[in-house]
Amino acid sequence: MKNFFHRQRLAADMADKILQTAPGSASSSGLFLAAPRRTGKSTFLREDLRPQLEAQGALVLYADLWENRKADPGAVIIAAVRAALAQHEGVVARLARASGMDKVSVGGLSFSLDRIGLASGVSLSRALAALSDETGQTLVLVIDEAQHAITTESGADALFALKAARDELNSSRHHGLRVVATGSNQDKLAMLRNGKEQAFFGAPLVKFPALGKDYIAWFCQQVRLPAALSVEVVHALFVRASFRPEMLGAAADALRFDFELQPEDVPARFAQAVQEQIEASNAEQLRVIHSLTPLQSAVLRVLASKGAQYAPFETETILAYQRLLDTLAPHSTVKADVPNVQQALAALQEKALVWRASRGVYALEEASLQELMAQEGLLPGAGGATGQN
Repeated sequence: MKNFFHRQRLAADMADKILQTAPGSASSSGLFLAAPRRTGKSTFLREDLRPQLEAQGALVLYADLWENRKADPGAVIIAAVRAALAQHEGVVARLARASGMDKVSVGGLSFSLDRIGLASGVSLSRALAALSDETGQTLVLVIDEAQHAITTESGADALFALKAARDELNSSRHHGLRVVATGSNQDKLAMLRNGKEQAFFGAPLVKFPALGKDYIAWFCQQVRLPAALSVEVVHALFVRASFRPEMLGAAADALRFDFELQPEDVPARFAQAVQEQIEASNAEQLRVIHSLTPLQSAVLRVLASKGAQYAPFETETILAYQRLLDTLAPHSTVKADVPNVQQALAALQEKALVWRASRGVYALEEASLQELMAQEGLLPGAGGATGQN
């Protein structure tokens, strides 16, 4: 299906709340939206929210911190700002003059956008203020998968630079700056606004609404299979698939290219195909887990079981690793000491199982992994380790 399911009512309501802040509201500090990965959040941002914000007169800047995971998050945010500035020659000229250049060659050698950013000569605050003043518009910076910003020092610095810019642009001298940050893990996203030392302390954190039956009704109308699908039945399958549209799409493709499929077999085969997609996704994650060393497995299991209370190097946590390690590999000579645990955590990061903030806080990369590990008996129980590596 090449077309998109649009959520225009939700987009209009959200855009209103972002741009028209009520007296005393904290939403001008930023808005944080949490939703599991692959549930349609990024599509909504691009196809619905951004057009609605623009229709209401805002200038939207977009930075996706997940698109290139090797890029430094701070550099991605700065690149988004520079890209917006490059579309407005008057802003570049204004910044050049503010930098003491009387003769300005826009796009030439006299002034380079590389001078805009962190410790680069022209602050993000000054650059965004110039953009707001030149266009007369409220700026909205959308940062997708924003939790990755705090995985590097540069990313964290970019957030504080945006805080300074927000405070300046939301004053009476300019036209306003709103920051909309989204993330696939609510606990990780909360780290950007829970502590008083964080740049966006106190900003509202809300759960992004999952796609509902209206989406399923649209899907059933668009799917073009030899027989109709029941909205109620497909919705139940969608819930089982954790509200991931790609699971339904992949199942539909499996049937669409089954040239021997009979119309009467479509409902049962579609349900089977969705279940196969779920099992295949789970099997791939479990394959990675079962390839871990005993110590890596022990560290991952303890982290998953403790969740937000995970303290990687506390004495009790070290003892928990060792108890699991003794069960998983009773004859192993490897010990669960701090250096070995550090190496294990680094390996888990490389395997995209664990996420680390720059200040040393760890979490599962995918929040759904904890539920899968629990289902498979891979979390420590009251009597020790369960499951096999």
